[in-house]
Amino acid sequence: MVIKVFLASSSGSTAIKKKQQDVVAFLEALKVDYAQLDIACNEENRMWMRQNVPEEKKPANGIPLPPQIFNEESYCGDYDTFFDAKEDNSVYAFLGLPPPPGSKEAEQADKAHIVENGTHAEETNAEGNLDDSIEVPVEKCNGDAHGEEGEEEGEVAEGETADDEAMEEETAGDKAPAEEEAAVEETDEAHAEEEEEQEEEELRQLEEEEEAEVQEEEEAE
Repeated sequence: MVIKVFLASSSGSTAIKKKQQDVVAFLEALKVDYAQLDIACNEENRMWMRQNVPEEKKPANGIPLPPQIFNEESYCGDYDTFFDAKEDNSVYAFLGLPPPPGSKEAEQADKAHIVENGTHAEETNAEGNLDDSIEVPVEKCNGDAHGEEGEEEGEVAEGETADDEAMEEETAGDKAPAEEEAAVEETDEAHAEEEEEQEEEELRQLEEEEEAEVQEEEEAE
């Protein structure tokens, strides 16, 4: 794979010239295979660069400035992203190339790989320990703890029993007044019924007396 660096050989901007020189010098130091494509003297190169830089990477005016870096047809980035990758020792990742053995980037990748493998190993060991703990009887592993838990459970059960008894006594105490109230209510109802019956009898007697008086008056006439 060839890295393509789009440059402007006749640029009047000192800043652009320095950026282009920085990119080229760093690629040469890394011995990366690259090709310089001039956009100042070649209209085709200039149009290709503008068309293949992603829209979100273009400036507000839509015209990307050199240097622009590609890996064959794939866009890598501009000078700013290249500079960030250089500072982070991740230029090969930026270029889409595998880091050579012995490079700082390769060492970082190896460390990251070791950390990942170590993490996986720890997870595996943890899982293994969990499996082993399942096979060992719980009483042998945590005999003392089990005993303490049993005592605590016994104390809790006794406390709960005492609470239940107290609740039953309170409930019984509550039942007694309720029963008394019910008895009083029944007595009151009985008295009320008796009074109603007496009133009805008195009414009947009055009606009978009135009827008798009316009959006597009729007979007298």
